[in-house]
Amino acid sequence: MSAPYAKLPAWVEYGLIPLINLAVAFLVAGLVVLIVGESPLKAASLLVQGAFGYGEGLGFTLYYATNFIFAGLAVSVAFHCGLFNIGGEGQAYIGGLGVALVCLWLDGVMPWFITFPIALLGASLFGAAWAFIPGYLQAKRGSHVVITTIMFNFIASSLMVYMLVEVVKPLGSMAPQTRTFLEGGQLPRLDWLLSIFGFDIGGAPFNLSFIVALVAAFFVWLLIWRTRLGFEIRTMGASPSAARYAGIKQSRIIIITMMISGALAGMMALNPIMGDQHRLQLDFVAGAGFVGIAVALMGRSHPVGIIPAAILFGMLYQGGAEISFEMPNISRDMITIIQGLVILFAGALEHMFRPAIITFFATIRGARAAPQATEAGE
Repeated sequence: MSAPYAKLPAWVEYGLIPLINLAVAFLVAGLVVLIVGESPLKAASLLVQGAFGYGEGLGFTLYYATNFIFAGLAVSVAFHCGLFNIGGEGQAYIGGLGVALVCLWLDGVMPWFITFPIALLGASLFGAAWAFIPGYLQAKRGSHVVITTIMFNFIASSLMVYMLVEVVKPLGSMAPQTRTFLEGGQLPRLDWLLSIFGFDIGGAPFNLSFIVALVAAFFVWLLIWRTRLGFEIRTMGASPSAARYAGIKQSRIIIITMMISGALAGMMALNPIMGDQHRLQLDFVAGAGFVGIAVALMGRSHPVGIIPAAILFGMLYQGGAEISFEMPNISRDMITIIQGLVILFAGALEHMFRPAIITFFATIRGARAAPQATEAGE
């Protein structure tokens, strides 16, 4: 989406402004911690220690970050086309159904490295298909994609309840979930990767889907900034009238963009279903689709920014659990407030400090330009 303010240097746009917003969010969060009678410095220390201080904590941090990378990429692709896809939650839900059906079919007859690419394809196709409908309604009927994607989140949730209770639940089971996948439907953990750096991840479900998320980030960068389709998507997001004047078929671009976004959201299901739970069950997305909105905003819709933003939110999830355990006055609800503050300053208040920063840099440029103009006049 086009920026409403003057252009700033890349290191300011993608580095300084997000850091300032993040610092203010943590300062306000520190005041909240102080109000409940705890030390903000101790809370910050526990947050970092719980997320990065030992192997298992780091494993959980990267596990959560994997979900957020996929979700952030899904939102960012739509952003570049001027679309606000709030349906990542539902698209991941339906993508999980695609993963589960493949695993239930192949886990007993194929090794994981055969099941995995087919499950990846299933997750992508199911997620893309679920995003296709809101994209089509936006492109052909003018139905706003924000409204339709929100509605489709609820439809996906209801559909999943039906599928788990009436279709894929094992006979005789009361729990709304599939059977546990056999080894052919389980992704290998990446404990060997962190062991290179001396970390033992213990029981953390950090798995191969993290590598897939990084590869997906690279391909999103390639798509958006190195292909004709990406140029058309960015043109559409910057100026629909300019895109129309250039002969770009707007309906086609909207539908394709939403399907790519839905496919990325659907791929998120690989991490919890094949990498952790080894079954399909209710609420496996756990709000990651909505966190992806904040990740995309904080990362400026660029994969290079989305990855550290996702790790930041992974830190908040894992380190927050450590804080609530060590500091009883800070409950899980308080951790949610801290996460909400980060989302608030990264999203709704993203441009709070931008005018002042623009003025500051304009003043510096003016001060540098004045002597040069004087010398030229002489």
